[in-house]
Amino acid sequence: MLLALLGAILIGLSLGLLGSGGSILTVPVLVYLLDQPEKVAIAGSLAIVGAIAAVGSLPYARQQQVDWRSVLWFGLPGMLGTWLGALASQFVSGAMQLGLFAIVMLLAAVLMARPPRLEPQQAPARAAWKIVIDGLAVGLLTGLVGVGGGFLIVPALVLMGGLTMRVAVGTSLVIIALKSATGLIGYLQLLSAAALDWTLLGLFIALGVAGSLAGNALANRVPQRALRRIFAVFLVVMAAVILWRTLPAMFS
Repeated sequence: MLLALLGAILIGLSLGLLGSGGSILTVPVLVYLLDQPEKVAIAGSLAIVGAIAAVGSLPYARQQQVDWRSVLWFGLPGMLGTWLGALASQFVSGAMQLGLFAIVMLLAAVLMARPPRLEPQQAPARAAWKIVIDGLAVGLLTGLVGVGGGFLIVPALVLMGGLTMRVAVGTSLVIIALKSATGLIGYLQLLSAAALDWTLLGLFIALGVAGSLAGNALANRVPQRALRRIFAVFLVVMAAVILWRTLPAMFS
């Protein structure tokens, strides 16, 4: 249990330091340290990361560092995609969901190790329908495997939406909170609410928020490039462990 609680703090630290990576850590903690079933862990991850993101977005909103146009055109379709992904999860085995999750971890590792140069485009704002498609696709991923998608949302908002990095992070947190809430509702339609340990989730959220605040305070003091590369190596190792444990069940 102690390791799981330390994991909750690391989840918040990741969100505070890197602006992403929370759900990448949450699902393995719930599955492997607390022995939760895969689908219950994914639902719990959505609750934890969504709540932490919601709290984290408040300072950005107060400072007018949230682009509500992107929330509308990216976030609302993302909510629909997340709900659909959550409902579609009933047709996918828990082992297959973890296998897909491991693949997403490898993608996140690549983006962490070699992040794109995030400079706002000077071109006209991207067409609304293209933003809608992006939001829907990331939402489907969120609902199916329980990742908030911050490592995909922030680059998309900067490179294709023309936002500054700070505004993109604030906007991403709002979108993650909205998508996670919708995904949780979708999973509660498939699982009994009693399947989730709400006391444990509340404890994880409290520790995660504390970790996020600490991460924000440390963000300017820690070399981001080195931190991202260390985190990327950790993700590759974790993805390999998950695939090794789930591949037999996926194809049995």
